[in-house]
Amino acid sequence: MTQLTQLTELTAAGLIEGYRTGEFSPVEATRAALERAEEIQPEVNAFVRLTPEDALARAHESEERRRRGEPAGPLDGVPVTVKDILLLRGAPTLRGSKAVPEQGRWDEDAPSVARLRESGAVFLGKTTTPEFGWKGVTDSPLSGVTRNPYDPTRTAGGSSGGSAAAVALGAGPLSLGTDGGGSVRIPASFCGIFALKPTYGRVPLYPASAFGTLAHVGPMTRDAADAALLMDVIGVPDARDWSALGPAPGSFTAALAGGVHGLRVAYSPTLGGQVAVRPAVAAAVRQAVERLADMGAYVTETDPDLTEPVDAFHTLWFSGAARVTQHFGPHQRELMDPGLREICAFGARYSALDYLAAVDVRMDLGRRMGLFHESYDLLVTPTLPITAFEAGAEVPKGSGHRGWTGWTPFTYPFNMTQQPAASVPVGADGDGLPIGLQLVAARHRDDLVLRVAHALYEAGVATPAHAGAQRAGE
Repeated sequence: MTQLTQLTELTAAGLIEGYRTGEFSPVEATRAALERAEEIQPEVNAFVRLTPEDALARAHESEERRRRGEPAGPLDGVPVTVKDILLLRGAPTLRGSKAVPEQGRWDEDAPSVARLRESGAVFLGKTTTPEFGWKGVTDSPLSGVTRNPYDPTRTAGGSSGGSAAAVALGAGPLSLGTDGGGSVRIPASFCGIFALKPTYGRVPLYPASAFGTLAHVGPMTRDAADAALLMDVIGVPDARDWSALGPAPGSFTAALAGGVHGLRVAYSPTLGGQVAVRPAVAAAVRQAVERLADMGAYVTETDPDLTEPVDAFHTLWFSGAARVTQHFGPHQRELMDPGLREICAFGARYSALDYLAAVDVRMDLGRRMGLFHESYDLLVTPTLPITAFEAGAEVPKGSGHRGWTGWTPFTYPFNMTQQPAASVPVGADGDGLPIGLQLVAARHRDDLVLRVAHALYEAGVATPAHAGAQRAGE
């Protein structure tokens, strides 16, 4: 195994330990990650932009700080990628749209990016997204189709599909994604990595999303320990986000060690029969839940009071899409993804009363989930009822679904309730495509989600999928 392969297979924690011992340097790790990114790009299309000169300059600076024994922060020298929804100083943020002009000052970082910059992280570039992150797969008129690391004929999922593919294939162990209806968890499930949608406000967001308080920023990583490390850096207040939470009560990394013994776990395999789950997915998730019971959790098969809130979600989502494109002229609209144009037209027809009625549904859903978590510490579901389908399609062929929310019934409800939710890889189907398990906790219990996910990794139930995924591009 070459050093390049060795370095690209390491987690962030593994890189940091290697820097500490002097086994290798941030420059070597950055060069390996950049080479890997360039290698996978033609087949998988994970990046809209790579910034090698800036990355290597930051890596050299990190190397000098570490030589002096003065790292800037816990992630100093770790290669990171950023979804092209979030501002990254010095690089255009086009949000997957041909209608956004590339010219501009681009002189500001999003809050999470700013915290990483302060910590000395090395930015490799921007990852692909559908236009304005509007759907559950990653393709756009700007950058084309992003493909699955395990089978390039399949989708990587979305809308943070580029980030998921990059992490799975070794092009940096950490990525920042966004999630308004499942957009870190969907591609994490399809690509076999870990992703957390934190409690709303735990990771500040600026500029505010047009999708309002549905939109979260979250870590996409190879395991839960790396996500906790990333959350310790980015999960702090920023004055630009008026809805940001105060400081976290403690270190997410320190909270990983609690295990699952004594936790009350609700297991909902189909949301009370509302969802048809493929047998391979159902079996893998059930097996993981049985392991939780073996590890000392009290598992009950039960369902939350979660009548599918898709109409209310559509009102909120389509209205947000209409708002983000409201200023576009006819020429810009011609450049848009036709599917996005369609939902913008729907969103523009909603009244203020329609919107407020959807908010009422959302608040009641939040109330019901709050009461549910008085009885159960954690809810476990499949992340998705399916594995990755054909690339370039919004819905699986022959599914009968009209849009992406039809095949994501387990993810978007928890954007409405603002709860922390994570996807953990727990196996593969007969085609070798990854399967995800979703962990959901009460608001503000991100530590619990990370702790249980970490226990699954420690027990070998969850396995980092990047080693298998690296067959793509080789």
